[in-house]
Amino acid sequence: MLGIDALDIAVLLADAEMVEVALQDLIGRSQLLPLVEDNKSVGNLVRNQLERWKKRATGKLNNAPQTQEMKQEITLYQEVIHWSEKEFLDKIEHLLEQLKECSEFYPQAVKLLADGNAKFNPMLPHFFCQQWYKSITENVKKIQEAQLEKEKQIELEQLRKRLENIKKMDQLTPEQDTGAIAGRMWDMTNVSLSKSDWSVMKNQADFLQKHPQLQEIAEQLGRMARSADPNEPPQYSEGIQYAEETSEMATDDIVGIHESNDLNKLLPNELMFLAYPELEVVFYKHLIDKRLMNYQMQGKAYSSKKVTSTEPVPAKTEEETGPFIICVDASGSMRGFPEQCVKAIAFALMQIALAEGRDCFVVLFSTDYVTYQLTKQDGLREASDFLSYTFHGGTDLEPAINEAIKQMQTDRYQHADLVILSDFIAPKQSKDMIRQVEELKERKNRFHAISLSKYGNPELMNIFDHVWSYTPNIGQRFMKQK
Repeated sequence: MLGIDALDIAVLLADAEMVEVALQDLIGRSQLLPLVEDNKSVGNLVRNQLERWKKRATGKLNNAPQTQEMKQEITLYQEVIHWSEKEFLDKIEHLLEQLKECSEFYPQAVKLLADGNAKFNPMLPHFFCQQWYKSITENVKKIQEAQLEKEKQIELEQLRKRLENIKKMDQLTPEQDTGAIAGRMWDMTNVSLSKSDWSVMKNQADFLQKHPQLQEIAEQLGRMARSADPNEPPQYSEGIQYAEETSEMATDDIVGIHESNDLNKLLPNELMFLAYPELEVVFYKHLIDKRLMNYQMQGKAYSSKKVTSTEPVPAKTEEETGPFIICVDASGSMRGFPEQCVKAIAFALMQIALAEGRDCFVVLFSTDYVTYQLTKQDGLREASDFLSYTFHGGTDLEPAINEAIKQMQTDRYQHADLVILSDFIAPKQSKDMIRQVEELKERKNRFHAISLSKYGNPELMNIFDHVWSYTPNIGQRFMKQK
């Protein structure tokens, strides 16, 4: 073979060293360091993101696009290296014509053959292919480096966008531990939000600070989902119990003499039978019959057995927490202060859902309804759209509850907390709906209501596990009713 096999040349060049250098360059970018150095959790997220980028970048480099000329040149090289030295010298002129059409190596090839005596050098074919291979690798490397730089810029921009969004979200929730929600929020931050989008969320954060009672209701809802069910029967655990008892196998004290076959506890006089050949058979007969005189030992030993403990084990309520499903009344009667309240509570519940790894699904209803998923990949965009929505129209509670019930009947929304925010100025719901609600309660779904008017229909409240009333028109008082 005249040269090195170039079949996997792209894979050989896209080695770990090239990508590792690019990775270290990304980590060291001065634009990123100030955003991660103060938060260990965010820093770990950045490193994990870059490790995933490293794997993706290696795969893309192996498949970096090549020009038609380069593909033609590699195919030609692959053919030439299998020629014999004589075949190479016979076809060199035709080879130069082919290189002229597709290869940057052509000028150097002409130069190598410029000396009239070059063809008489037996090393020419090998040296020619060696220089040609070097030229191909340099060209492939240039393509890969350009591709890698492009991938670096794309990743750098995405990281900057994510980190800026996390930083802004941290400013909206100054009392929250960013590390607690950063992991869940990381996938949500790869979106471009305008100043108006952040302004909408900043207004809700400011409103929550001015009205801490609203933040308290959200926190109470979160605590309820984590609390144990009082009707749940106690669970008991199994454990190992150790008991002390008297045993003859223990060697604490000598308490007497008895007949046995234990040679370790044999009395010395029994060995006299072995001193006389005619009595030796007597010794072995006593051994078989367990009639040898032995010291009788006694002591204390400990045994263990599995018992059922009488102490209850706390229920694993973390496994029973499900998503928040928030039904927000967007009718015209909710305009003004009630509208601000329900948006602020929904925003607070979204933060709790992020911190606890729960979904947060919003149903916005009046005469019709729209839905938002605040904790999915583009959840920040969904949150901005929801918080920007203007309330209008009449109140029709049934379609919204039906949509919530539909969600709670799916596997994804098991053990959900349904929260309805409304003035509840609406008629009593149908018996069929009440029946479905009761069935869902038996499956550990919870129903909560937050009333923002003292004129709500009290018959509507009977289906809820917990009801709060927040009536800002009489001193903005907040009290839990049941």
